Amino acid sequence: QVQLVESGGKWVQVGDSLRLSCVASGRYIAAYAMGWFRQAPGKEREFVGTISWTGDAMYAESVKGRFTISRDNPKNTVYLQMNSLKPEDTAVYYCAAATALSDNSGDYDYWGQGTQVTVSS
Repeated sequence: QVQLVESGGKWVQVGDSLRLSCVASGRYIAAYAMGWFRQAPGKEREFVGTISWTGDAMYAESVKGRFTISRDNPKNTVYLQMNSLKPEDTAVYYCAAATALSDNSGDYDYWGQGTQVTVSS
């Protein structure tokens, strides 16, 4: 079992930057692909980005060039750096672990509880 806990979400203004963290426990996440998803009120959960155990990353088009995922395997932690935030980035952000790189939420076995990001104009 892998337990994931996100943190760092808060209320920010348009154009601000924010870094989310996801700390894992239970197992080392070095062998897992780690993804970030988000869910806005009234909308389905959507893919944000993911990073493989080797550091290869892929992103949703809506965040490409603004968001960056990184991982610190010895710390069992994954980060989501978000720059140039927009109101449409407002959502609950979740991290998740999968055995392979994927943009499909169904491929992820473990999920955190989420952290709220609100971007105000």
